[in-house]
Amino acid sequence: MRATISLYNAARTPLIRFVGKRSVPKSVDHTPRVHPASPAGALPDSFAAYRAKAQQHGPLGRAQFSSGIGSQPGSALGPIRPQSGEFFDRAELPARFGRLPWSAAEIEAVETGGASMLA
Repeated sequence: MRATISLYNAARTPLIRFVGKRSVPKSVDHTPRVHPASPAGALPDSFAAYRAKAQQHGPLGRAQFSSGIGSQPGSALGPIRPQSGEFFDRAELPARFGRLPWSAAEIEAVETGGASMLA
């Protein structure tokens, strides 16, 4: 006897029972709205207008891609500098935010999986 075939053919009954009939709301508003935490407080006019202002690793304008991707060096895409108070790397932060050096006891605990702390 093949148990898998008999289990496959058995009727499956769900473990959750829902009360009442399924109903879809008749009036659902799908119009785009501004997110409550949006800094601008307004929707963009169009995706093209948003893309013209957006910047990710350099400007996203179409003019840079006119001659093909990779035809220009990255430095030609425009300057990328953090604003004041922003940092791109943890190493650029002041020394008080740097990583603390590991002690010999901590290194030993990591290497032994914590067994050295109990001995």
